[in-house]
Amino acid sequence: MKPAPFAYARATTLAEVFDLLETHGDSARLLAGGQSLVAALNLRLASPSVLLDINGVAALRGISFADGRLRIGALTRHAELGADPLVAQHAPLLAQAVPHIAHAAIRNRGTIGGSLALADPAAELPACILALEAVLVLASREGERRVAARDFFQGLYQTALRGDEVLAAVEIASQADVPCTLQELARRHGDYAIVGLAAQSARGALRLAWFGVGATPLRTPRAEAALAAGDVAGAQAALAGELDPPEDLHGPPALRLHLARVLLGRAAAALKGH
Repeated sequence: MKPAPFAYARATTLAEVFDLLETHGDSARLLAGGQSLVAALNLRLASPSVLLDINGVAALRGISFADGRLRIGALTRHAELGADPLVAQHAPLLAQAVPHIAHAAIRNRGTIGGSLALADPAAELPACILALEAVLVLASREGERRVAARDFFQGLYQTALRGDEVLAAVEIASQADVPCTLQELARRHGDYAIVGLAAQSARGALRLAWFGVGATPLRTPRAEAALAAGDVAGAQAALAGELDPPEDLHGPPALRLHLARVLLGRAAAALKGH
């Protein structure tokens, strides 16, 4: 199947992006890496009247570190994320996640901003930024506003982004020398996770962010507290009251809950080994 007809516009500045969004409104879709969007177009799951190509917007690029915070531009490719020394030093959880994202061809084109804006609940990066307690920088003609990761993901493929806004960057307080691990189970390497866990130590506390088990990436505070106290079994037991996995072609909720407990055990061992 081929996509429905659409117009194409290319922006080179944020001001041009805002002009185009204002002109076309909800009938427009932003094109960054396009690794999910192009498939949706071909399946006619999305039928925008115009694609707004933002790849030429320099303000959405770059990785920098200042005042204790790592800033990652929304157009950063997955492959760039995995290879950047600042990311490896200050947000190693993201570097660990990159090899799990799809396949090399997709990592070379897909962007962190595209992944976060799509908000697929089975994707690695949304869970990682939740575990990292990152802040998302949303830009509009009026300026920038910052939204905590815990408030950004609002439902299945739903985020706090407004129609006149663009995800510009992600900001993360340095997590240098802090233990972390990314665990996931998929039918094949590169497939979306059946269950996944991004675990981040937080100097005396733990953050557990799950993917593939709900409509959004999820934190499990009771399991976090138990694991921080060294009670792995208690943390695994607590998941029954904090996760409510869906039933789908991969299996019933009980299967996903069992797999979540397995991953929690593996994460506990990995964090202890740091």
